[in-house]
Amino acid sequence: MSGQQGDQTRPHPDVQTVEQVVRGQLAKALGGRRGMVEAAVPTIVFTVLWITTRELQTALVVSVAAALLMLVVRLVQRSTVQFVVNALVGIGIGWLFVSMSARGGASEDEQALAYFLPGILYNSGYAVVLALTCLVGWPLVGFMVGSVTGDPTAWHDDKQVVRLTTRLTWLLVLPCIVRVAAQAPVYLAGRSGTMEADTAVAVLGILKVGLGWPLQLAALAAMVWLLARNHTPIESRPAST
Repeated sequence: MSGQQGDQTRPHPDVQTVEQVVRGQLAKALGGRRGMVEAAVPTIVFTVLWITTRELQTALVVSVAAALLMLVVRLVQRSTVQFVVNALVGIGIGWLFVSMSARGGASEDEQALAYFLPGILYNSGYAVVLALTCLVGWPLVGFMVGSVTGDPTAWHDDKQVVRLTTRLTWLLVLPCIVRVAAQAPVYLAGRSGTMEADTAVAVLGILKVGLGWPLQLAALAAMVWLLARNHTPIESRPAST
């Protein structure tokens, strides 16, 4: 490997600890306050319109329009559209589930319930995958460290790093479990008739917003507290020559 390529495998000179790496990667993944708002606005618009109008198509169209407006602003400002696109993808998947429900002959209330099913499935799958990475000893957050050191697996040789990244990964799992535990019973109650469908939709909308970024921020606060207690040095492999 050439000397130039070898330099690319070394961690950034300003990044000296695992905690710095994880803090930087998490900040990038969340997109700051603006990214959080852009992710939450479409769901808030959908829920408020559904509760106030009971018009499913209106709620879907206006929430998409809100996301597209934010996308245009991002494009004009020539800044990242990642978080708006994520919101649009979420709405698109929700819309797909609504359409499938409609083709199956479901009522409008049942179609509105279907809008929330992808989020419940996503959080279930995400929690299972992240938990498995911890249980098999290869926590996902460890690979964030590997992406900076230039060797995706070298961090695993350091037991201190493995312990830290395992704890951090479990903190990412916890919000997903809470969301599924809160939303799945409401969804099933709405589907079975134990709870009025329109009431279930309103509760799911409130839970989706309330357990979205607020819960994620609580988990991140716990991660920041954990990161502030340690200063685990990054050990990268010698660059190839």
